[in-house]
This record gives sequence, structure tokens and C-alpha cells, in this order.
Amino acid sequence: MQKLSLEKELKENIYPGRGIIIGKSPNGKYAITAYFIMGRSENSRNRVFVEDGEGIRTQAFDPSKLSDPSLIIYAPVRVLGNKTIVTNGDQTDTIYELMDKQQTFEQALRTREFEPDGPNYTPRISGIMHVENGSYNFAMSILKSSDGNPDSCSRYTFAYSDPIAGEGHFIHTYMCDGDPLPSFEGEPKRVELMDDMDAFTDMLWSSLNEDNKVSLFVRYIDIESGEYRSKIVNKNQ
Repeated sequence: MQKLSLEKELKENIYPGRGIIIGKSPNGKYAITAYFIMGRSENSRNRVFVEDGEGIRTQAFDPSKLSDPSLIIYAPVRVLGNKTIVTNGDQTDTIYELMDKQQTFEQALRTREFEPDGPNYTPRISGIMHVENGSYNFAMSILKSSDGNPDSCSRYTFAYSDPIAGEGHFIHTYMCDGDPLPSFEGEPKRVELMDDMDAFTDMLWSSLNEDNKVSLFVRYIDIESGEYRSKIVNKNQ
């Protein structure tokens, strides 16, 4: 699979929906993750990311305009020991709670399926990063309807051991804009990453569609020490 320009991928797709990027910096020092959300409705656009312990959560920018919190208010990022969980929904909590009880990432996600928002049936995308004593591996997952048929849930997990420096993997909810929105297809895309977190954050934010982008989170974790640095960008200020 060809390594793609993440900037080009984002600029050429006005509505990838929500997206997760996980990989390793070119200098090999950092485990990288990024998560962004987009929105077409007023309810979806009325959000910001805020820090919540070692992770983040979404909250309404203007609480008076919040019409339905069920699928838009959740914790996209939580940390369980040396594991960082990143998802596009409340399955973050499912993964956290069941892995805390010694279940695996895949076992936890077997209890969930795509979102009940027909006719889109938005896929649930999830990632888990394991950084410990200089070692790093990660996995990504997508749970989606079978070509828009809600009677069947297709489950895919992609695991990456000893990730290659400078390479990330990018998965997002929708192939493109549409009605209904077409679910992501195939394995996560191989994309280019950067050593500089601020430059990477700026590139991502400027590449997302201006009308539809809502919030962006980026984290760089030092693979040797486990220490991390994070950045949040919200359209609503």
C-alpha cells in the first residue's frame, strides 16, 4: 500500500467525518495519535474538546443549543496505565472498563456495534496504543454495517507491532460526503507523519474542510519515558 500525503487526503475530502491517526514519528522518538471530529448539523457543530484527566471529552459549546447528546457527547481519549484509548464514541468507556478487567481490545469491542443512526449507521472506529519501557505497538478497529444493512455488523481489527518510523495509519468514518454517508472501506491508510507536533497539528487543522471541521486533538508520547504532550484545537472559541 502506497504511503499517502495526509494533507492531500484531507484537503480532497470535504467530509471524512471523524478520523483517527496513529503511528510513529520519523525520528522514532514519539508514538503519535490524532483525533478529529466534523459536523454537518448544528447539533454536531456545537461542540468543543476539553481536557478530562489524562484524556479529553466533548462538551456542548452552547448548552442551550444541545438537542441530542446521545452520540456526540463522550470521552474520545482515556488512559489506562500504559495504554491510550482513542475512539469516536462512548465505546472508549467500554474498552477502558473491560480491559481493566483483563479483557482484550477485541473482546471489549465485541460487545458493541456501529452507531444506531440510520440510514448512515456510522461506523465505530477505535484505536489503542501500548507504550512501555521503550516498546510501542498499537491496534485499530472499525465496526460497521454490512453495506448499509443494519442486520449485520462487520468487525475488523488491524494490529501493528514495532511500527515503522515516519508512518501513520489513518481511519475515518465516511468515505466522503453523501446521503446516506458511505462507510469507510478497506484497511487504514498509510500516511506520512511529522516530528514537530505543532507543525503536524497546524497541517491537520488547516487541511480539514473549513465549513465542517469542529475539533482536533493531537498527542505525542515519548516512547522511552511515556511522558506526553497534547494539543487541542476547537473551531468554537
